[in-house]
Amino acid sequence: MTNPLLAARLANLRTRMAETGTDLVALGPSSHMLWLADLSPHGDERPVMLLVSQGFAGFLMPALNVDSARQHTDLPFFPWTDADGPNQALSDLLAATGIPDAPSVVLDETMRADFALLLLDALPGATRRFTGDTVGWLRARKDDGEYARLKQSALLNDRAMEAGFAALREGVTELEVAAAIREFYRDNGATTEFCSVCFGPNGAFPHHHTGSTRLKRGDAVLIDTGGRIDGYPSDMTRVGWFGSEPEGLADIHAILDRAVEAAIAAARPGALARDVDRAARDVITAAGYGDNFLHRTGHGLGLDIHEPPYITATSETVLDEGMVFSIEPGIYLAGRFGLRLEEIVIIRGGRAELFSEMPRTAVAVS
Repeated sequence: MTNPLLAARLANLRTRMAETGTDLVALGPSSHMLWLADLSPHGDERPVMLLVSQGFAGFLMPALNVDSARQHTDLPFFPWTDADGPNQALSDLLAATGIPDAPSVVLDETMRADFALLLLDALPGATRRFTGDTVGWLRARKDDGEYARLKQSALLNDRAMEAGFAALREGVTELEVAAAIREFYRDNGATTEFCSVCFGPNGAFPHHHTGSTRLKRGDAVLIDTGGRIDGYPSDMTRVGWFGSEPEGLADIHAILDRAVEAAIAAARPGALARDVDRAARDVITAAGYGDNFLHRTGHGLGLDIHEPPYITATSETVLDEGMVFSIEPGIYLAGRFGLRLEEIVIIRGGRAELFSEMPRTAVAVS
């Protein structure tokens, strides 16, 4: 590869392959392929794969996509036509990899099942696993360029969140507030990754579908939104209220803020992901709301809005420098309101560093 960053990533992958006894890594059209080769080819039923061994890397590619794909990579292509099918091209590519007869194969877990089976049928005797200790392991540790892009995206998201709360007025619908946020992303060169706006009791649904509910005085407001700019997304949740503060909101908000702080303090190199989850959960349980915290504490963030590491009660993942993930404890009170506070952090310099610069204080709109 002539791109120094991509060449370094390929070299690092081969080091991990040697360390994990992996003969072949097979990636489909996915964020894995984009990360490793800066290529995200059209994905349909026609098999596309990037195969990497210690001595070779090349693409199985439908012939009609080769010319376009050549603009993005200098890795070799093994093209196939609709008339001939992919089998011979795949056989030629596998021969070029130089792998043994019964290889240890890493499969892209996001690859279409028919692509994966096509490859495995061509490799009788192969053992297979997913990318967690190879490509996934590397992607979980963000480099300086990824840090800069994630920071840029987070700072833009701070302003998008402010635009959402600025759109609150009596009678406005959740969909109208979401539209204001989407317009902000568009006007600032970003795309909307997702946007959830929740008024009053709707906040008690952790994955509420933004709808036609109209804002009333005395409603709690929860906004969970993320945009994407320069290839990398953002994700953040903030809460507030309109007109008058709902009874109990300040107490629940204070509990969640302490839970976020506890999880941030626990997130350090060498800690287990489950330790971070427990730190947040213990605060909420001690306050009497353990049964109202309905989900994991966090998820990784990178090219994908959800990727490893996952911050769950059972995760044995050892946190390391460069890992990026959310800390987002919530308390959900059915029929009243739900609150969640979400920060994205990176393990950097031995501690968890926040990406957002927006305070977690409840936003009061009168």
